[in-house]
Amino acid sequence: MAALPIDGRDGALRRLSDRLVARPRLLVALFLAPPLLWLGVVYLGSLVALLAQSFFSIDEFSGLIVREWTLKTYGELFRPANLDIIGRTVTMAALVTLVGAVIAFPIAYYAARYARGRTKALFYLAVMLPLWSSYLVRVYAWKLILAREGILAWATERTGTTPLLDAWLALPVVGGPSLSISYTGTFLVFLYLWLPFMILPIQAALERVPGSLLEASADLGARPGQTLRKVILPLALPGVVAGSIFTFALTLGDYITPQIVGSSTLYIGQAVYTLQGTAGNIPLAAAFSVVPIAIMVGYLAVAKRMGAFDAL
Repeated sequence: MAALPIDGRDGALRRLSDRLVARPRLLVALFLAPPLLWLGVVYLGSLVALLAQSFFSIDEFSGLIVREWTLKTYGELFRPANLDIIGRTVTMAALVTLVGAVIAFPIAYYAARYARGRTKALFYLAVMLPLWSSYLVRVYAWKLILAREGILAWATERTGTTPLLDAWLALPVVGGPSLSISYTGTFLVFLYLWLPFMILPIQAALERVPGSLLEASADLGARPGQTLRKVILPLALPGVVAGSIFTFALTLGDYITPQIVGSSTLYIGQAVYTLQGTAGNIPLAAAFSVVPIAIMVGYLAVAKRMGAFDAL
């Protein structure tokens, strides 16, 4: 039978398809071009513009931006008030990361070594379920829990521990008349929000630890504590570091939680929001924005050397 004639449009599409199949690199380039273009123009372009703004300054008399290259704005970051903001934010991020790792490790270990079937499914559901609700809903829910009229105050009243809570709130480190507007409240909300991002990478890293290594450690006479320190922890460390990337970075750049739950003191995210909005000092806001970027670049370099990306 004679071959059926191919329509001109179908023929052109077929020839184009054949050429793309014959050139896989060109096909991959065409697929990657739109997202890479979006990433380069929108994301990297905005970062370059942000970096450029940080080298400008504000005229103290007129309040206008002086578009001349200078390091004056970066020098303002070393003022005591601004150093306090940076130190407070980094300290909070480090505390959330460390405590999150301590809490997440036993949960992840149980899920990796003992949970099976339906129990493991329930574990994933319990860890992921909070992420299905709105971020703002979770923060405001915690504000109500920690408020003077919340369930925590009710529980302390019923158990007679209200004086202990009042004594705790009186400490300068707590920083507020109520847990809903304090350093401790901010820490608790951050810990709740980012804990799933610590649990899952650690659980994935522990899943990769061969059971034969644990059996060999026991056969060689190691006690459970020794096996944990010398076998499990070193092998799970990339997962811990991977989880810390999320918790540290998310805490470092967040401004909504400190705005809703925090005390009157500022964090980096709040400083950026205030400076570019109310104060109109865009160069200083840009310089503040560069701080967490610089911190995370160094943090990621260290994390890569520790094999954290293998656990993501």
